[in-house]
Amino acid sequence: MIVHDFSNEKSILNQFILEMRDVSIQKDSMRFRKNIERIGEILSFEMSKTLNFKAAVVPTPLGNKEMLIPENDLVVCSILRAALPLHNGILNFFDRAENAFISAYRHHPNDSDDFEVVVNYLASPSIEGKTLVLTDPMLATGKTLENVLKAFKSHGTPKQIHIISIIGAKPGIEYIEDIFPENTHLWIAAVDDKLNNRGYILPGLGDAGDLSFGLKL
Repeated sequence: MIVHDFSNEKSILNQFILEMRDVSIQKDSMRFRKNIERIGEILSFEMSKTLNFKAAVVPTPLGNKEMLIPENDLVVCSILRAALPLHNGILNFFDRAENAFISAYRHHPNDSDDFEVVVNYLASPSIEGKTLVLTDPMLATGKTLENVLKAFKSHGTPKQIHIISIIGAKPGIEYIEDIFPENTHLWIAAVDDKLNNRGYILPGLGDAGDLSFGLKL
């Protein structure tokens, strides 16, 4: 796996991540969602540099101009519900991409620390020969992405896979490195060192879905 980690780069990304982590600022759910969306735009721009390009001629009022434009057939798949703002940010740049959505949630039997990831919904076009972009704002243990990859087996084999995340934990990144194809790209704005006993990122920022859309039962 090719990891593009922007943690230590001097970038406006740091401001957006700071606001998402700050316990007082993150109470503004609209701003929290907007920061996820903006990070999605920045990571999409960085990802675009690695895509395949082709020559195209565009007519202007004064003549023709040859330009290079991306030619990848993209399918953007977001994990409900936390990834919805991230999905919007990516579509702001890749507005012609096809779309897919999948539900994946942690199930803690008897409220124990151990959990399993349950996937019970997937709506997607064929990904055969296309570029699959998986979006998950919090890459914690990596088990969610593992189960999402398994769910896509019935939808074809993608030409390449990109993963876009906001914050990840080193153990989770190491976990998916052994699961995804070697030419998979991970685009991530920040990486933290640890997970707690329940598999949440430390220091992380909390539950991105709840902070974006409110508490769930």
